[in-house]
Amino acid sequence: MITIEKITFPTKIKEFIDFPHDLYKGDPNYVPELYVAQSDLLNPKKNPFFEHSKMQLFLAYKDGKLVGRIAAIRNNTHIEFTGNKDGFFGFFEAIDDYEVAKNLFDAAKEWIKKEGLTAIIGPTSPSTNEIFGWHLDAFNLPPMMAMGYNKPYYSGFADKYGFAKKVDFYAYYVTSEDVSEKAIRVSGAFEERLKTKGITIRTVNMKKFTEEAEKAHFVFNNAWEKNLAFVPMTKNEFMHLCNDMKQVMDPNLCLVAEHEGKIIGFSFSFPDINQVLKDVKRGRLLPTGIFKLLFNRGKINKMRVVVLGVIEGYRKMGIEACFYAKTITNGRARGINAAEASLILETNEMMNQALININAKVYKTYRLYQLTL
Repeated sequence: MITIEKITFPTKIKEFIDFPHDLYKGDPNYVPELYVAQSDLLNPKKNPFFEHSKMQLFLAYKDGKLVGRIAAIRNNTHIEFTGNKDGFFGFFEAIDDYEVAKNLFDAAKEWIKKEGLTAIIGPTSPSTNEIFGWHLDAFNLPPMMAMGYNKPYYSGFADKYGFAKKVDFYAYYVTSEDVSEKAIRVSGAFEERLKTKGITIRTVNMKKFTEEAEKAHFVFNNAWEKNLAFVPMTKNEFMHLCNDMKQVMDPNLCLVAEHEGKIIGFSFSFPDINQVLKDVKRGRLLPTGIFKLLFNRGKINKMRVVVLGVIEGYRKMGIEACFYAKTITNGRARGINAAEASLILETNEMMNQALININAKVYKTYRLYQLTL
């Protein structure tokens, strides 16, 4: 017998967060999310997302045993930005049992319908500004930092329930050996030409981190605003995310483009902290996880390009190429020999071509699903 329980923070939040650790037990590619980070993400008092939106968590039990979880989400920023009455589902995890998945989808769907919404999109946990999408391939590879990892059967659940593809996103991968040296050399000429137009590229100034992040917020909401599935972030949300990322930031991998002192684009890349987090048992930093995190960071040899964008009016000038080239060069200097660039919208021809130009290749595809109610 399958039962669905509606929970609210903090009741049973530990069970909600810990369920994936048991579901993926023995999977060598699984990386546990840090418990403290997940708790903050789901806490209405700590996550600025809840200043404008809301979320309902559900747990699924079969014969008294925890077998799945899901969140139903009303994102008011998305509704206001798009004009569409879409709801979302996220944080989905379940055993390989379609009836469990169906009951979880039913619970999320009914909550979303009661909110007066007419469609459901997902997975987003809780929005496309955090972890989103299910990967359809490369189940033999671990996720990089702040990327999703899921069971191969999830897409089958979605198809059977009636979800359809909304849009795909690509994750590109390139190694130091495969990267186009010509593209890196040419970027030097691009950068010199940009300087003649008053455009310079530099690393993030950590001494003025708050000021830098505030300026980057404007660029973020403008550079991506026409992308499908984009949701703008409030200042509080963006600053909250930047302060979290600051903990793992390498300033040499975070670049800013300026035109006469005004930020017109940025590229933030991060060492793949998942190479360390995979050994932090059940996502707990205490009592020993913090030591693994501190002592093993020097072993990280991969990075992820998390966000890279340039505002309209400054595109196709070579800024994007310079970002990639400088990131690769600076990454090599700290011992990084491979990089993932993700997630790239399948219809974003300019960004896809820029990555192809440096010999990066698509190695994972992530999908967002939708269902009309």
